[in-house]
Amino acid sequence: MSFYCDRIVPYLVHVSMRQEKLAPYRRRVVSVAQGRVLEVGVGSGLNFPLYAPSVTTVIGLDPSAKLLSMASPRTKQFGRTADLLEASAEAIPLDDRSIDTVVTAWTLCTIPDVMHALSEMRRVLKPGGQVLFVEHGRSPDRHVTHWQDRLTPLWKRIGGGCHLNRPIEQLIASSGFRIERLEKGYMQGPRLLTFMYEGRARPS
Repeated sequence: MSFYCDRIVPYLVHVSMRQEKLAPYRRRVVSVAQGRVLEVGVGSGLNFPLYAPSVTTVIGLDPSAKLLSMASPRTKQFGRTADLLEASAEAIPLDDRSIDTVVTAWTLCTIPDVMHALSEMRRVLKPGGQVLFVEHGRSPDRHVTHWQDRLTPLWKRIGGGCHLNRPIEQLIASSGFRIERLEKGYMQGPRLLTFMYEGRARPS
């Protein structure tokens, strides 16, 4: 892994994810998690304080050792069982049907094989389990998507693999999930980056 990806990108991720305008999305999504939770792309652990008492365990998964080291102090403040796993979402090292809730927060944009990762999330979910997600992705506006498509190859190189143009709703729905709730719309900021998908899905 390059010095940039290993040392610089984790700090860029941490700073960008701390933006105050993201906080309402985090609270809405994370606060309804239940039981044994797998947070895919836990990053620097910003969601740990937001989990409700109905959450018994959080397993934070991330491929970045540096981000996990930044998340570690937050697990100590969590007050319940919290484990950190350095692993890829395309190969989740957990048993089948062992998780009540999967949480993804601005994560699906960066996973190289996102369809395989969603299949893995479905595998580890218990029957009746839920995926709670908030993601940025493909805009419905043709002018915006034109630039998302043009700029994504460059953006991936400087943004730790982040895709501007992934159709989040379509990806989730075509991976064996039934979307129960979905809200879409622009957040304040550049439209290339701020079309949000927020909701809940269950294995179909």
